[in-house]
Amino acid sequence: MAESLVCTALQGGRYEGVLTGATQTEIEALHRGKIIGIAQLAPHPGEEGAVAVSLDLPIDVISDGVQVVGLRSTASGEVLDRVTLMAGSALDEDIRGEMALLRDELEMLKRAFRRHCAETGQD
Repeated sequence: MAESLVCTALQGGRYEGVLTGATQTEIEALHRGKIIGIAQLAPHPGEEGAVAVSLDLPIDVISDGVQVVGLRSTASGEVLDRVTLMAGSALDEDIRGEMALLRDELEMLKRAFRRHCAETGQD
């Protein structure tokens, strides 16, 4: 059975998840190619063979732009999950911001079109 890590919570800089299919493994946190932490592992209550994973993300990964922290199994070398953090002015050109602007413009066009139809008596 392949290893699988599912995030259950990310709150206050603490990652929590459930690891299944693992045998004798550690979970490393990687940022920009460097190991920035080792997750704590404990038996997961209520699910036999599952492991509870927790990791406090270092404060220095919170910075402008998009930061990705990979959670890698030391047994298989596979990245099992990723935490993506986005912040700062570098995101002004982010696609989500562009989509919000497009939605606003669409709403403005819809109002103008409805007003035009009401003024000209067209439905």
